[in-house]
Amino acid sequence: MTQELTIRSARDVSDFVDQHPGAKSTTLIILIALGGVFVDAYDFTSLGIGVPALRQTFGLTPFQLGSVTAMMAFGALIGAIWGGKATDKVGRYRMFLVDLVLLVLSAIGAAASVSLPMLLLFRFLMGLGVGLDFPVALSFIAEFVNRRRRGAGINLWQLMWYVAASCTGLVILPFYFMGFGDELWRVAVGFGAVPALAILILRFKYMKESAPWAAQNLGLEQAAKILQATYGVRTRVVQAAARPEAAHRPQSSFAEIFSAPYMRRTLLVSVICATQSMEYFAIGFNLPTISQTLFGTAFLNAILGAIAFNLFGIVGATAGVAVTHRMGSRRMAIAGYSLVLIALFGLFRFHGVVPVEVKALLVGLMILGHAFGPGAQGMTMAAMSYPTRIRGVGTGWGQGMVRIGSILGFYFFPLLKASFGFYNMVGLLLLVPALGLAASLLIAWEPSGAGMEEQGDEVAAAAALE
Repeated sequence: MTQELTIRSARDVSDFVDQHPGAKSTTLIILIALGGVFVDAYDFTSLGIGVPALRQTFGLTPFQLGSVTAMMAFGALIGAIWGGKATDKVGRYRMFLVDLVLLVLSAIGAAASVSLPMLLLFRFLMGLGVGLDFPVALSFIAEFVNRRRRGAGINLWQLMWYVAASCTGLVILPFYFMGFGDELWRVAVGFGAVPALAILILRFKYMKESAPWAAQNLGLEQAAKILQATYGVRTRVVQAAARPEAAHRPQSSFAEIFSAPYMRRTLLVSVICATQSMEYFAIGFNLPTISQTLFGTAFLNAILGAIAFNLFGIVGATAGVAVTHRMGSRRMAIAGYSLVLIALFGLFRFHGVVPVEVKALLVGLMILGHAFGPGAQGMTMAAMSYPTRIRGVGTGWGQGMVRIGSILGFYFFPLLKASFGFYNMVGLLLLVPALGLAASLLIAWEPSGAGMEEQGDEVAAAAALE
């Protein structure tokens, strides 16, 4: 017998999603929602592999190289801050389509760039699309997956990132052997339009609006139709409550996430997002260059080394997804920061006395700890720390902090490496995860396990800690 759901308020819709085990297509929908993350990681990694050829093509100084890599982050910062608010206003589905169109066009434009200003422009537009996509994707998943699987479902974004980063090397490898040489970066960057277009088509075909958002903004009748199509449940809407509830709600704003009871969680989200991004973009973007430093300057070492190091990220992210419900986001961040600190300290302190294999293992350990802990948890906590009405703003803010950290990381590596050398740069970088660890220890906020609309209730959040 088909289940029937009586809907009297938007809370009924959210509670149903919290408790429903999900449909057969749940995993597919989550992966399609995270498709923009795949494109983001691919574009990020492809340019990292192409840095030597890119430097040769345009004769870039360290500052110019930092600008090229950071320009995408500048665009993503604007996209995240604006996109988070737009996601709450116009809905998840429309934003899903808009940002992918931007990613397709910008990838093609960047690959065809004939000057540095042209490349910077298209990298900025690419970042704008990525910044728009993160808040909508994670907000959608938070409103699509039940409370037990929500943290693990959102944490899949980190696994998607490292799978894409590993795929980049596999895509580029054949073109390397075909002798593309200094034009290899164009092929790598331009190919990013292919997965972006594929994901755009899949989103258009399979995805629907978030039912909890629709309940609060489009009306209960529309939310009921989405629930029927998504979960196969029969619905009955009490007509007296069927009007859109948004008419009586204030618009979401960034000021609200800094008011009680959200201040502590916003502070923790901000610190984790910024520090994890800075540590990763200082090291992760330069994995090809690090590989050449460790194994030799041949370009093949850059590609193969990047693939190998990103496999550590896949292991860490997979382990993170598996233990999210039992361990919780905050404890995972603490454990991950600790591993990152151990790895970076070992690399800084003992690089002169350990063999190259140990140094490579320490880099891999850093990536593994990052992927398991803070790399995923900043945005995961942002998506789970706020109710539906302001979730887009909250995730947009978190993504904005990620992009501020990435901008600093993009400049941090080339400038400090050029001035002080790689290993001294690593020593300075230790301050970043140390700050993230301190914040995670001091601010006892754990959103995992709470209901979708309980995030405005400190009592419910405290219960989720136990």
